[in-house]
Amino acid sequence: MLGLMQSQPLSISSLIEFAERHHGAGEIVSRRVEGDIHRYTWRDVARRARQVARALDAGSFLFSDRIATLAWNGYRHLELYFGVSGSGRVLHTINPRLHPDQVAWIANHAEDQVLCFDATFLPIVQAIHARCPGIRQYVMLCDPGKVPADSGIPNLVSYEDWIGGQPTDYEWPSFDENSASSMCYTSGTTGNPKAALYSHRSTILHAYAAALPDVMALSARDSVLPVVPMFHVNAWGIPYSAALTGCKLVFPGPALDGKSVYELMESEKVTFAAGVPTVWQMLLGHLKPGNLRFSTLKRTVIGGSACPPAMIHAFSEDYGVDVLHAWGMTEMSPLGTLCTLKNKHLAMSPDEQMKIRLKQGRAIYGVDMKIVGDDGQEKPWDGKAYGDLYVKGPWIVREYFKGEGGNPLVDGWFPTGDVATIDEDGYMQITDRSKDVIKSGGEWISSIDIENIAMAHPAVQMAACVGMPHPKWDERPIVAVVKKPGAEVTREELLKFYEGKIAKWQVPDDVVFVDAIPLGATGKMLKTRLREMLKDYRLPSA
Repeated sequence: MLGLMQSQPLSISSLIEFAERHHGAGEIVSRRVEGDIHRYTWRDVARRARQVARALDAGSFLFSDRIATLAWNGYRHLELYFGVSGSGRVLHTINPRLHPDQVAWIANHAEDQVLCFDATFLPIVQAIHARCPGIRQYVMLCDPGKVPADSGIPNLVSYEDWIGGQPTDYEWPSFDENSASSMCYTSGTTGNPKAALYSHRSTILHAYAAALPDVMALSARDSVLPVVPMFHVNAWGIPYSAALTGCKLVFPGPALDGKSVYELMESEKVTFAAGVPTVWQMLLGHLKPGNLRFSTLKRTVIGGSACPPAMIHAFSEDYGVDVLHAWGMTEMSPLGTLCTLKNKHLAMSPDEQMKIRLKQGRAIYGVDMKIVGDDGQEKPWDGKAYGDLYVKGPWIVREYFKGEGGNPLVDGWFPTGDVATIDEDGYMQITDRSKDVIKSGGEWISSIDIENIAMAHPAVQMAACVGMPHPKWDERPIVAVVKKPGAEVTREELLKFYEGKIAKWQVPDDVVFVDAIPLGATGKMLKTRLREMLKDYRLPSA
């Protein structure tokens, strides 16, 4: 016997309809690329999102066509989140920190039809547009009359001209909630990046979960500053959870330095913020010399890479801000775990509580996890045994876009590539990464990309890239190099060799010349042994 409840599809358009109807006067504040502060409401977002949908209809873009963005966190980007997905197209947020070659490859692989970009990223678009024949429309996120006449980009219009003449009424289409809503490419350890393709259903379920009290605890009473980029796994789902709860949103735009973020927090009475450790290091670095305090900030979610214990201590003890340690992946939409205490922990001493807070946290409803040994058997949850971390749930990928990489699941579980322990209370802690990708400032760097470039140098026989601890960026890559017999190359020459081949922030910090790189029986490089060889090494920049 079936239940007798109404059947309403879980769609992203329902989020913006709800925000407009029930939280229409709620504020959205954005620092624009131009430097000024823009203010309007959820009601305005909904109205202009409908104009985005109308503009896409007028351009004859089809259901599930990919609409790409290269944009900072701001109100126009937010409108695209709802206007694109709500109309049945797929929002494709591209990381502008990638090298133009990577951006072009991703846009072509996704078969993007439209590219909307902030003025900051005009040079990237100028560098790639000739290599992206599938893109039919370029939209610069700016006011009328601000598009440069000599841009050289075909079919380039300003965003305000693009949507401005469109009617503000629109009937959002109804379709299967499992239809694709957005996509985000994740850097792979081998080959080209792969795309996670999210659905309307998975996005709504993730938005519900993210707002739960033991997760981000978002409410209509909050003023929320997502420093985590909207091109970084949909800003951890915050734009969707914000519409669901009606909270105030405060967007930092391109100004992510400590001073700018602090001033925005104070002027807009921010209560909750989310970002990677690198940004918070800059924020704390601004606060301490001036003996500044937070007047409203109560809690922050820190993810993207492991949060240094000193940062958690500083936020908690010096500024009274509760730090919520989080873990997830692009393939997980991205939230997997978040570290909040249980009732049984409240009577513990601060030092005992801190030991728990330093872990990545416990699974939120919608995510299940387990750790598995080399024999494929599940390991016990005792906080000591470690194994490969596997996850499953309704907002975790079952396969990648276009089937890249084949079927990643193992008996229905997604292998994260992380090695972890889980204690008896369900708190997970990452102990290592089974893949050789490096995480710097919350962004992945492929060690294989770095190795391949080094190997292209005529003087290099073999190269291996590993991450080294860095006080600001968490990790920075270095490349260990074996020179060809009789060949000569300097550190400076090799580092210069990377220029123009990858993004500047992906270039290794140092070159270490070694006699040999340890190899296994199958000829694979043994990076664990290489790290042992370099255990006394310290980064010059550290």
